[in-house]
Amino acid sequence: MANLLILGGTGRTGIHVLHQAAERGHLVRALVRNPDTVQAPAGVEMIQGTPASIDDLRKAAQGTQAVISALNNSRASDNPWAKPVSPPMFMTDATRNTLTVMGEQNIRRIVVTSTQGAGDDWARINPVIKALTKALIKVSHLKASFDDHHGVDQLLRTSDVDWTLARAVALTDKPMSGPPRAAEAGSERPGAQINRADLARFLLDTLEKDTWIRKTPLVWNARG
Repeated sequence: MANLLILGGTGRTGIHVLHQAAERGHLVRALVRNPDTVQAPAGVEMIQGTPASIDDLRKAAQGTQAVISALNNSRASDNPWAKPVSPPMFMTDATRNTLTVMGEQNIRRIVVTSTQGAGDDWARINPVIKALTKALIKVSHLKASFDDHHGVDQLLRTSDVDWTLARAVALTDKPMSGPPRAAEAGSERPGAQINRADLARFLLDTLEKDTWIRKTPLVWNARG
């Protein structure tokens, strides 16, 4: 059992992290804008605030031993052309604040959701898919999200904490389907999808087992 700080706990992946962490017996604290709107499991401590505020993070992190970040640079919908609703570089700024607070409070471990194609993974994507994705990014609002994921990648790589970047393939809301697959980029051909509940399971497994430290595994469902 560990004292966990969860960021992004109101999101579609983060809410699975909250529930599964509580079910596993962890002491869970979540930093959220509106605690009254969150149907959190019993025992989860909700702290009002935002990771964009370093003072809010300092308060939320007190006494915790590890961080799971399921933050996202959100748009009004999943449509690539939907208007961004998160501030520019929201995840990057939140990660910078989180790393500062971790240093101040001697917290060593952080597991972060990322995406296929972020950081050095971009160079490994199939050339045809890369060309199509690059064209889509150019004409849509996906660029803000990719830029933000790149910023998070750079910050963690230059930090001295024990980080893991879990790079998800396309996310779905399908039911849990069994333990997800994970591999270093370029070592195995990944599947096309990962459901959010199984991604949450991977984040917690990685934290509990102390695996994938300072690595960037791709994560996918073996089926579906």
